[in-house]
Amino acid sequence: MLGNFSYHNPTKLYFGDEALSFLNEELPKYGKTVQLIYGGGSVKRSGLYDEIVAILKSNGKTIVEDAGVMPNPTVEKLREGVRIARENHVDFLLAVGGGSCCDYAKAVSVSVHCDDDPWDKYYIRFEEPDCEIVPVGCVLTMAGTGSEMNGGAVITNHEQKLKIGHVFGDDVMPKFSILNPKYTMTLPKRQMVAGIYDIFNHICEQYFSGEDDNTSDYIAEALMKSVVHSSLIAVDNPEDYEARSNIMWTATWALNTLISRGKSTDWMVHMIGQSVGAYTDATHGMTLAAVSLPYYRMILPYGLAKFKRFATEVWGVSAEGKTDEQIATEGLEALEGWMKQIGVALSISELGATEDMLDGIADGTIILGGGYKTLTRDEVIQVLKESL
Repeated sequence: MLGNFSYHNPTKLYFGDEALSFLNEELPKYGKTVQLIYGGGSVKRSGLYDEIVAILKSNGKTIVEDAGVMPNPTVEKLREGVRIARENHVDFLLAVGGGSCCDYAKAVSVSVHCDDDPWDKYYIRFEEPDCEIVPVGCVLTMAGTGSEMNGGAVITNHEQKLKIGHVFGDDVMPKFSILNPKYTMTLPKRQMVAGIYDIFNHICEQYFSGEDDNTSDYIAEALMKSVVHSSLIAVDNPEDYEARSNIMWTATWALNTLISRGKSTDWMVHMIGQSVGAYTDATHGMTLAAVSLPYYRMILPYGLAKFKRFATEVWGVSAEGKTDEQIATEGLEALEGWMKQIGVALSISELGATEDMLDGIADGTIILGGGYKTLTRDEVIQVLKESL
């Protein structure tokens, strides 16, 4: 491995079908007033809401409700959450839901005690918190984003047609997260497979960078193979606990900064996909799936050795009698076959994008270095056209 790096992750995880009981160990560490953050009615229909409320009350907590977190949390909702926290002098934020709830909670946490508008401060100027941070805990109900063990918080501004993520530091990461795979089994299939592709793409974004012999790449390959194996089982039988538990655990390790160590990382699929999401409000994992293949086909010649390795190590493509380019291309064909098998979106038109949106989507795409090629705006347009 080349370069120098540090690694630290302060989030404590409780995993398994009895994980929720450990909430009793964590709650006494924090103040009396808890802002309970969740989305729609699924946490109430499943009975999870009642279980958590009972635990909060048994620990003497005052509960402040913050419901209605949408799949792509908006800046308006963020400002509402900040207002709720300020008016009730909240001591702790408990997010119950998927990555959107966790992201939203982290965005609220860094905004409650800051005077600046959170969108301008964190998502336009990309400043770091310079105020007291309200601690966050998560009870996860959907596997995909890895938000349960990282500092990321993605917020959408529909007025400006921007969807932007800010990755905050250690102090903003959840203090603890509770991961019970059974909570993910109530998800509709489309949400499940969107989360699965999100996991896979998180790994790809870190894997497709760098040229050295890097331990992170070996870990990434194992994680990718685990996602593919378990996803096929879960699609066939969504209640297979072993498959769902492996998917949930892989999601956490895919984006808790471990496999980014020693890597420059890419993230252009996310930048393009998030901009598509700002225009369509489509499910995050589906926007990633829809733009991935055109993007990877574009950069393949610049990272040929890694795409060849991806083909042979992840997909088992035979190298015998083939050129490196043929092997690498077969790897992307195998990826496409798996994507079709699990049922993710393969075009942005499926998600509501139209040709007249492409210029705006390109303008909203943040162009990053770190991958095998730094795109021009015209190349972003080309990827989008091939994604239609």
